Amino acid sequence: MATANKNLSEYDKSTLPDAKDFKVGIVVSEWNDKVTNGLFSGAKEALLDCGMSEENIVRWDVPGSFELIFGAKRMIEVDENLDAVIVIGCVIKGETMHFDFVCQGVTQGIKDLNLISEIPVIFCVLTDNNEQQSLDRSGGVHGNKGTEAAIAALKMIELNTKF
Repeated sequence: MATANKNLSEYDKSTLPDAKDFKVGIVVSEWNDKVTNGLFSGAKEALLDCGMSEENIVRWDVPGSFELIFGAKRMIEVDENLDAVIVIGCVIKGETMHFDFVCQGVTQGIKDLNLISEIPVIFCVLTDNNEQQSLDRSGGVHGNKGTEAAIAALKMIELNTKF
């Protein structure tokens, strides 16, 4: 869990598996793209830093966070060589209940994919009260939640290979 004092971009590479033989799909929401592109950059940089080749990072864009579920599902169905999928989105609270419905739907959908999929689907959807909070977590003062998602993906791939 991220806290105000934790930099989301910090990790100990020596504790992680070598990613050179892994392939990761990343589904990115186009909504709030200033934030989601920052999250993608953090994830990609961490994967490359851990040995993954650029051609083993597959990016698909979808219109919004709600569409991440279908995008991840199709990506898993289409590419049998994936070891994990990271979904990247950003939902910023507004004046209506829309925020609650989208956040709940996306969370449940990604949970459902993890139950039915043979590979891990990593949740990297910011659900903040304002844009500044999202910017702070997508390469700003708190580091990058995308980096954290990439590290989680590597750890979950390693776990998945044990069974």
